[in-house]
Amino acid sequence: MGADAWRLALAATALMALVTGARSAFGLFVSPLNTATGLGLAGISLAAAVAQLGLGAGQPLVGWLAERHGAVRVIRSGALLLALATAAIAWAGSVPMLAALLLAAALGSSATGSNALLIGEIGRRLTPAQQGLAIGLVGAGGSAGQLLLAPATQWAITQQGWFWALMATAALSLLAWPLAGAFRQAAPRPATAIAVPLADALRDRRFWAVTLAFASCGFHIGFLTMHMPGVIERCGLPATLAGPWLALMGAANIAGSLAVGWVLKRTEASAVLAVLYLLRAAAVAALLASPATSAVLLGFALLAGATYMAVLPPTAQRIAQDFGAQRLGTLFGVVMVVHQIGGFAGVWLGGWLADRQGSDTAFWSLDLALALLAAALVWTLARRSAPMPPQAAALRPAGA
Repeated sequence: MGADAWRLALAATALMALVTGARSAFGLFVSPLNTATGLGLAGISLAAAVAQLGLGAGQPLVGWLAERHGAVRVIRSGALLLALATAAIAWAGSVPMLAALLLAAALGSSATGSNALLIGEIGRRLTPAQQGLAIGLVGAGGSAGQLLLAPATQWAITQQGWFWALMATAALSLLAWPLAGAFRQAAPRPATAIAVPLADALRDRRFWAVTLAFASCGFHIGFLTMHMPGVIERCGLPATLAGPWLALMGAANIAGSLAVGWVLKRTEASAVLAVLYLLRAAAVAALLASPATSAVLLGFALLAGATYMAVLPPTAQRIAQDFGAQRLGTLFGVVMVVHQIGGFAGVWLGGWLADRQGSDTAFWSLDLALALLAAALVWTLARRSAPMPPQAAALRPAGA
């Protein structure tokens, strides 16, 4: 990749690290926020689940605004909104108020560093041969952010209290302001092919098979980022294990995302997706079958981390192959809406079941079933995929 391409890819990676790291560490605030406000786990979970829907619903709009007004303006405006909304959470006195603030933060997060925005810009500005590596770096960036911010947030809460830790998280959002400049320097590349009409793509079973499988990913990840600190406590383990758990999962995902980027040069994207979802199912099954010890939970962090955001590059590549890179931003916005509906279900249902039953066994069983269903959906594409349209084939990365 040339200098501008590297600059764009690294800026997108840093933005993903910033946004995903802060979002994944928010679960560390749930217990102290509950203690300080008395809103209850179920109420906080419902507010966070509403934000999951907003995170998805805002992404098609963010993609459209970036195309119309430029990514730089969108990212910088989103960073300001994210910082203000995050800081204001400290004064949330009711579930509706908390839901409104988390929704505003989610919209700011979408504009600052969402998958649809970043992957759409990469698709428009980089060549097909450059996109695989760039998307892999972005996926690894999310994990790097989690690796850095999860233990840092845990330390800040322990040493300075949850209020000042939340203020620091809000201030970090403003780092997106200088990073946005890289999107002005890398000019969009000329369109090399006619994209598949949007309406045709939305009627295609291949699109919905990949999208519905990715929704199970939202269900899984939404629960992990919001409720794993609570899972650790319900297992009778020290609450301080949550920070290292999140960091270890982030470290495993860096390796997983980069490894998947390498595998995609040699293996069809649908087959890679099927294997990733099966590995996720195996990790959940192993957790259900094992005693709740620190070693088991940390082992699960490694297995879950290996597939955490690793499904992102093959999902994006499959959509680009079938429908063209020029439609990638818009179509991935739709994918993320469905993904966040899954996230809503994972966050809300996970908290509701834990509140009602005092354990997470029922949730993990459902998560296992959805991972197996996702593997079956994408495997049908690998086994009986219809020929891709010529214009999409022309955009397929070399060696994929």
